[in-house]
Amino acid sequence: MVQKFQDVSFGISNNSEVLAHYNITRNSISLFRLVDNEQLKLEDEEVENMEAAKLSLFIETNSLRLVTEYNPMTGFGLFNTMIEIHLLLVISKASPEYAENMNRYRKAARLFQGKILFVLVDSGMKENEKVISFFKLKKSQLPALAIYRTLDDQWDTLPITEVTVEHVKSFCDGFLEGKLLRENRTSEEKTPKVEL
Repeated sequence: MVQKFQDVSFGISNNSEVLAHYNITRNSISLFRLVDNEQLKLEDEEVENMEAAKLSLFIETNSLRLVTEYNPMTGFGLFNTMIEIHLLLVISKASPEYAENMNRYRKAARLFQGKILFVLVDSGMKENEKVISFFKLKKSQLPALAIYRTLDDQWDTLPITEVTVEHVKSFCDGFLEGKLLRENRTSEEKTPKVEL
C-alpha cells in the first residue's frame, strides 16, 4: 500500500496515548483527511488479514474530497480513479445560489461515497466550456447535473433550477439502475471518449 499510494503518509501505532488521542478503541485503520480535517475509520474483525484490494479501495475512495473541483490539473486524475461513475454539477461559482447548492450537493455526495465521484464544474470559467459542450449542454440549461460512466461512455444530463439531495439521489439511482432520461438517443448522437 505504501508503494501504491506514495502521496499518502502511513504510520502504525499501538501506543495507548496515541490511540486515546485519536479515539481509537479497537483494531482499526484510520484515514486522516487534511482537506476537511475528517477522520475516517475502517473497523473490521480481520484488520490484520485484510485483503489488499479492500484496503486500496478504502484509501482511494476516502482520500478524495466529497466534491472535487474540475480543472485542467484534476481532470487527468479524475479519469484514472477506480470509481467509474462521475456526477458533475455544472454551475457558476459566481451565482448567488452557489453556496447553498454546493452544501446540498456535498450532502448528497455522502450517500454515494465509493460508488460515484462527485465533481464540480464552474460554468463561469472559459476553460470549462469543453466539458459543457461534451455533454451537449447550453448555457441556458445551467445549472445542470451530468452523469458519466467511464467504462462504456454512457452519460446523461439533467438541467435543474436548484440542487436538492432528493434530485441528486433520484438522478443517480436512476442511472445506477440503467435508466437514461434520453431513452431514444441514437448511437450517432453519442460523443466518443475524449480527454477533457
